[in-house]
Amino acid sequence: MKEELIPKNLMDFEKRFSTEEKCIEYILKLKYDNGIFLCPICGSSKTWYKRKYTFECSKCKSITSMLEGTIFEFKKKPLTLYFRAIWNIVVQKNGTNAMTIQSVLGLGSYNSAWAWSHKIRRSMVRLEAPKLSGTVEIDEGFLGGKTTGGKRGRGTTRPIVIVGIEQKEKKQLGRAKIRYISDSGHVNLHNFIKENVESGSTIITDDWNGYNGIEEYGYKRIIQKPVDDEEELPHVHLIISLLKRWLLGTMQGSYSRKYLPYYLDEYVFRFNRRKSKHRGLLFYRLMEIAVNKPPTTLKEIKENEKRANTDQGSSSEQSITNVETNV
Repeated sequence: MKEELIPKNLMDFEKRFSTEEKCIEYILKLKYDNGIFLCPICGSSKTWYKRKYTFECSKCKSITSMLEGTIFEFKKKPLTLYFRAIWNIVVQKNGTNAMTIQSVLGLGSYNSAWAWSHKIRRSMVRLEAPKLSGTVEIDEGFLGGKTTGGKRGRGTTRPIVIVGIEQKEKKQLGRAKIRYISDSGHVNLHNFIKENVESGSTIITDDWNGYNGIEEYGYKRIIQKPVDDEEELPHVHLIISLLKRWLLGTMQGSYSRKYLPYYLDEYVFRFNRRKSKHRGLLFYRLMEIAVNKPPTTLKEIKENEKRANTDQGSSSEQSITNVETNV
């Protein structure tokens, strides 16, 4: 990690990224060794800046946008504005919503602020993020208000999330992974574990039969049973409780379940970096991912929305709380 790439505070941020040229220089330093653009066609470093974020290769004469394959690829506004949007999202301890982004940046369209927010959230997920390992506590939980009756994972309109959290020595918690699932069935639970936990790890679950057979994939399973009035899996339940509080606070009490995976991405990003010394480090970490990951387009966001509607049925059109909002 390069300390010189981490803005220390707001004044330092404004000084670093006051012009398009400074933003371009920062992206080059993050994306390429020594900040030198490399031709993606022939690999040559003998390139020169042309215009509008493009470089021309002196060797093969190809012209390439330095923003290709980054969150900024399809941008329509100045880089300085996008940088400020990212800074405003990470600098707030609990994040922010689209309405605040619109107000702070002076955007004329709420829809633009909303799309930016979701694209930034999708950039919080690394393409090859390391899996959880060691001893991992896993359980599902409901979001939204309390309900009574109905079978576990069935007969409920509340969204279900599955959480994995590493257990460290001295009762310390490590990294977490969270996924929005349609039900607590065998397929969803096994897929989450195989995709997010290293084979050979020890997983701690309750006695729900949806986890049966996971040992066949190289995991050691310990079934945790409650002692007296204590919760079976207290660490997972703590994460879910904090997640509910964060969603209600940041989204001002209401959020659409169609976009719940985007909010979970942001929460996990923040939780796994909760020990960061200052907000500038979060900006740096997010930018590291954003300049090396293909962007999520508005079309893809809408397609994900359609898939959520299909998977979850008509209930996916409802907000988690009683008041619908598209924040």
